[in-house]
Amino acid sequence: MVLISLLVFSGCAQDVPAPAEESAPPPSSAPAPPPAGTEAEDAPPPDDGAPVVFFTSDISPKALVAVYEALGAEPQGRVAVKISTGEPPNSNYLRPELIKDLVQMVDGTIVESNTVAGMRASNDRHMQVVKDHGFLDIAPFELLDADGQVSLSVNGGEILTENIVGAAFVNYDYYVILSHFKGHGMAGYGGAIKNASIGIASSQGKSWIHSGGQRTSGYSGDQNEFLMAMAEAAKSVADYLEGKVLYINVMNRLSVDCDCMGNPAEPDMHDIGILASFDPVALDRACIDLVEAAPDGASLLARIDSRNGTLTIDHAEKIGLGSKSYTLVSIDD
Repeated sequence: MVLISLLVFSGCAQDVPAPAEESAPPPSSAPAPPPAGTEAEDAPPPDDGAPVVFFTSDISPKALVAVYEALGAEPQGRVAVKISTGEPPNSNYLRPELIKDLVQMVDGTIVESNTVAGMRASNDRHMQVVKDHGFLDIAPFELLDADGQVSLSVNGGEILTENIVGAAFVNYDYYVILSHFKGHGMAGYGGAIKNASIGIASSQGKSWIHSGGQRTSGYSGDQNEFLMAMAEAAKSVADYLEGKVLYINVMNRLSVDCDCMGNPAEPDMHDIGILASFDPVALDRACIDLVEAAPDGASLLARIDSRNGTLTIDHAEKIGLGSKSYTLVSIDD
């Protein structure tokens, strides 16, 4: 059951290209209707223990800070802000001007890991992309797997027994998983769970997840095992951090393709907003629910469905990463 209150609308690394789906109608400037079951705007959030997902329809530096502050988090020690640095030349990665205020407010270091292929598959080339995309202008930056990798235990998994992450992952005390929600040619969609799994995994660790724990190179593997392995890898990260992590999804530039594509398909739906939660399962589920409620989300939903993308969410809940039930609370006036 999904519990939703105070909902307001204004409109959330693929690694190889995927076949295009049928296009949805042109973007609509009208706001999407709330999903069925939405409560009255003046109703208080139900006190039923479901995780809260905070929402704002504003996509701006100020709104990003506001939705973070709504969580009431108090990060201590070294704070890492995990993003995707974006494959050049034209990917839809979160721009430095959008995330700068939040990163600096938490005194964060921006972190990322190398990819398996493309311009970000080696330390030197990846750092050049980071520089070219302007991230070095707003905060310190570190490649987590620049100097090797370490293994995290996967507890309760059906596919993986370990998750391979960059060696520098363990050097941070708190993680802000800051994700651009969008489609993905292999996973169906990319959001908080993917950013905490494939995103934090080392280059070899990415292949390990893609192959369902069979190999440390390439992308091949059983599709459903890949989706389940992402959930299990994200759980290993959450287990290691013991609550010292939060998740934010920005739902703009909602292409069917991910930010690891240099020339992704142009979005054909309107932007929706920014969502934040301590629960990555609830957060990703809320984003997909908002796309389902949108009048122009057909292409993105087709991409998600064609890859069985929601299996990641289902498996994540099954193994205890989080809950698909949630309370969606708008922070807009």
